[in-house]
Amino acid sequence: MRLERSIPAEALDAIRAPLLAAGAAATDAPVLQPLGLLLDLAGEAMRSRLFVVSGDGGEEACLRPDFTVAVAREHFASGLTSGRYRYEGKAFRVAPRGSDRAEEFLQLGVEAFETGDPVAADAEIAALAWASSAAGGRSDLSLILGDVSLFAAFVDSLDLAAPLAARLKRAFSRPRQLKAELDGEGDAPSAEQSRIAALLAGLPEAEASAVLQELWSLAGIEPVGGRRPAEIAHRLVEKAETARAGRLDPEQAAKVRAFLAVSNRPDAALDAIAALAGPQDASLKAAIAGWRQRLSGMAARGVPLDRATLAAAFGRAFGYYDGFLFEVRSAALGDERPLAAGGRYDGLPSRLLGERGGVSTNTGAVGCMVRPARAYAGGGE
Repeated sequence: MRLERSIPAEALDAIRAPLLAAGAAATDAPVLQPLGLLLDLAGEAMRSRLFVVSGDGGEEACLRPDFTVAVAREHFASGLTSGRYRYEGKAFRVAPRGSDRAEEFLQLGVEAFETGDPVAADAEIAALAWASSAAGGRSDLSLILGDVSLFAAFVDSLDLAAPLAARLKRAFSRPRQLKAELDGEGDAPSAEQSRIAALLAGLPEAEASAVLQELWSLAGIEPVGGRRPAEIAHRLVEKAETARAGRLDPEQAAKVRAFLAVSNRPDAALDAIAALAGPQDASLKAAIAGWRQRLSGMAARGVPLDRATLAAAFGRAFGYYDGFLFEVRSAALGDERPLAAGGRYDGLPSRLLGERGGVSTNTGAVGCMVRPARAYAGGGE
């Protein structure tokens, strides 16, 4: 397993200091996390980055790839509705680009489960991550910003058929699928798939997965290839929706491409997005107004917006993020090795809890992580 370079204690103290001042309770989380849950929440594409091991009961588990889900599970298991947590510990991932090497690295961070103003909380968390990164001494930092919900609001402005709009929103974090939508390509379901998809289409995802498993059991089918029932059921329903809802026309596809191409200083990027709005633009106008408040809050907390870029197509690998996103990057390390990252994941509490236990699932959720070995100016990683 590849280990990071160590950094001096005084440098780690400096990087840690902004997070210590965030008013968060210290916490830890189990190193072993349930593999199935992580894949359900983060997306099947994350499988190749996870370090898979055997759990205590023989079920597949993985070493925690970061702390967000692990801390969220601990928080909601406690029965609390709100809380703010600071963590520090090792995380584990398989190195990218097809390597089978595992990475073990120190990660610091804050996760906040709160019911207050989400825009203000976003600004605070991003400023914490920036201050912590900057404390490492690098002078070449930049901040990239994005927002999954901004794309959703833009899609809503185009006044598309509901199934088509939903399909586009789901495709945002899947570049190949989104390209297929924009190019008017994609698979058509076979007759057999169409019948199964019609059966599954009206069911909640968990129930659709259970029905598919029962069908396999009745037919004596053992699925192979590592694809889980939930993923297959989701894909079948998606194909059925494709057939029913049709596709983007050339003008609509051009507008979506233009949105995804927006990448500029934040205020200019917001102006460009506003100019692309379709006829049903109320939610997009509200999202843009929220973004201007968020930027003002970040600037007031010391984030230099002249080093920030709002990139409309920017997304993160973990599929549970559903709103504001950011990464702090260093020119010396490149775009693939951010110093810090984070964002909003308001949907995660509901996905973890459903309506069980009487715990409110309306709690907002936002957090950030920092990798001190990358933030440290004297480090090579």
